[in-house]
Order: sequence, then structure tokens, then C-alpha cells
Amino acid sequence: MWAELLPIGRSSASGGYRRYAWTGADSECREWFKEQAEARGLVYEVDRNGNQWAWLGDTAAGDAVVTGSHLDSVPDGGAFDGPLGVVSSFAALDELRRRDAHFTKPLAIVNFGDEEGARFGLACVGSRLASGQLGIEQAHLLTDGDGVTLPRAMEAAGYDPDAIGPDPERLARIGAFVELHVEQGRALDLSGDRVGVASAIWPHGRWRFDFRGEANHAGTTRLVDRRDPMLSYAETVLAARREAELAGAVATFGKISVEPNGVNAIPSLVRGWLDSRAEDQATLDAVVGGIEKAAREYADAHDIALDVVRESFTPVVEFDHALRDELTRILGKDTDLKVPVLGTGAGHDAGILSGHIPTAMLFVRNPTGVSHSPAEFAAEDDCLAGGLALADVLEGLACT
Repeated sequence: MWAELLPIGRSSASGGYRRYAWTGADSECREWFKEQAEARGLVYEVDRNGNQWAWLGDTAAGDAVVTGSHLDSVPDGGAFDGPLGVVSSFAALDELRRRDAHFTKPLAIVNFGDEEGARFGLACVGSRLASGQLGIEQAHLLTDGDGVTLPRAMEAAGYDPDAIGPDPERLARIGAFVELHVEQGRALDLSGDRVGVASAIWPHGRWRFDFRGEANHAGTTRLVDRRDPMLSYAETVLAARREAELAGAVATFGKISVEPNGVNAIPSLVRGWLDSRAEDQATLDAVVGGIEKAAREYADAHDIALDVVRESFTPVVEFDHALRDELTRILGKDTDLKVPVLGTGAGHDAGILSGHIPTAMLFVRNPTGVSHSPAEFAAEDDCLAGGLALADVLEGLACT
């Protein structure tokens, strides 16, 4: 399975992946998922929001155990973030069939659409729509860098954008959702463990900072006469690092847009996107508030106008304690396996769904901690250990 999926959407220039929502690469990934489902005799469905489902057992019976993740990527992302969870889900089902496990509950494997938000700027679109956290009107306004709206992109890919919206009936049929994911950090590598269980997802969000100055000639405009928004932006980037470091949080300006974007032109607009995350809400508020305060001081000093817009936000997610404890019990039963419980600063579909159904996550060791990069990696032995751990968990939750 891994070998079949690996070439899809891979850039020959960077070695990373460009599997953006509702593109050709996304379509190929979806076709791969469908083929895996049909090859196993599973009931294949696509819900109203474009999420793919593969069912074993009665789809309407209720109390289903669901596993899976996503197949899309960030720009030039790694091979493991998302796909490892989907591949491991099919592999875990294969393992349970090899064990001749008797299922007492329906089992489903899911591929949630547009988890990374690389194209339209909002993460977890598929699960947000299904859970009602993203409104239909707001979804229809989402636009990519080329001016293509989400409805147009869905329609071009053969889906009905007028059908999107909350899917409470489907969520009501799910008793538990367990997502396996490569760890996006080094906690397991430092502890020497192959697999871990998630405790919580840090609160996190994305903010857009628009610095507006005055375009002018780079060669003839005196420094004292300039209203250069790049200076305020650069100072704000450094302020973000200081604020995050002082608070034990993280803050990143990872995306920038400049107008008119000429080598010999002073910018009229510098637009930067801040991603910030912290262990608790109070710390996150303090960090982002400190960054905005510094940005406004720098902007005022250079006669620059500043607008700050919060584009997305996800509060802290405490995974269902009973389900989390059940996972650690299952994985520790009759073995010497130590199962660490750890938090994460990365967002996931499991976090979005946690307010509606019991959710949990398994992490697979990442020896470098690198993620959202072509260098993202997990060793085959660790991936196999994760797949077997997922099989054990599904057997404990859905079988007798």
C-alpha cells in the first residue's frame, strides 16, 4: 500500500508532496482509497462533505468504531503526516482478519478531506463541515491563492458544493474514533518508545497581519521619506520569537505576501500569517496579545497602518479520558509495552470531532521530530509497531 501511494503528488524538485484539496493529486489519492476499500469488500461511501468512508458491518447499526486520518498535504510536506494513519488503518483491518477476529460492532476507515488547509487556508475543512464547526456560508467564501472558491473547486472535481453541511446523523452512528498519526515532535524518540497515546491538543490559531505603507522607488526614495511596511513586519517576526520563547509556547510567521512584490519597489502591503500554539489558553492569549502589541508599536513608529484578523482558532482539546485510558489498558494488557501519554501542539481531525464523539489518538515515533517537510520520517519497524498497536486497539473496542 505504501509503495502505491508514495508517488502521488510528489514534487520532483523538492521531494515533498503537493496533495492539495480538490486537485488532480487529491483525486488520485481518493481513487487509491476507493480501490483499497473495494479490494477488501468494504462498503464505500463519500459523504456530503467529500469525506471518504469504508465500512465493515452494518453502516446503520450505531456505536461504530472508526479509524483513519487524511491524505492531503501541506506545501512540500512529508509522506507520513496523514497517510500513515490511513495506510495503518487498512493494515490493521488486514491483521484483524488474519487473527480471525469476531467483530461485534461496525468498523469504518475514513479519509477526511482538506485536513491541512493548504489550499483554502482553513485546516480540517472536511471534519469541521461534518461537525458543524464550519458554516455553509463561510465555507462557500473560502478562496485559494488563484481566486478559486471552494464550491468551484469541489464542482470541478465532480462533487456537489450545494450538499455540504453538518452531518449529525453520521456522527451519531459513531461510538469512538481513533486516529493514528506520526508524532510531530521528538517526545517518543527522547523516551525511547515506539508508540504513544495522546492526552490533549494545545489551543492554536492563525492570525493575518496586514501592514500597509506606501509603494515607492527603491533607488530614489530617501530612507527617511519611506513608509516601508516590511520593516514593521520584520520587527514583528522577531517579536513573535521573543514572546513565544518567554512563555514556553510557539509562534511562527511561515507565510508572506508582498505587493507589488518588485525587487526595486518599496512594498505598499506586506501580509504575514502567524501560527501560534501554547499549552493553555491563557498562555496563548498572552503570546498573541504581546505580538500584536509589538506589531502596532512598530507600525506606528514607521507610519504604517495595521490590521490583524484571526482567520481560524481551535481551543484546547482534552481527548476523552475514558477512551484514552482504555487505549492504554489495551496496549499494556499481557505485555511489557510501556505506553507514554503525551500532549501535542499539532491539530487533527480527532480534535475537531472530540466535542461530538469520543476520540483518541495514537502516535508513532518520529526519530527526528521533523514534520511538514520532505525530511519527515518514521522507521518501518516503528510503523509496523504502530499498525499492530492500532489493530490491538480496534480489536479491544470492536471485537469479542
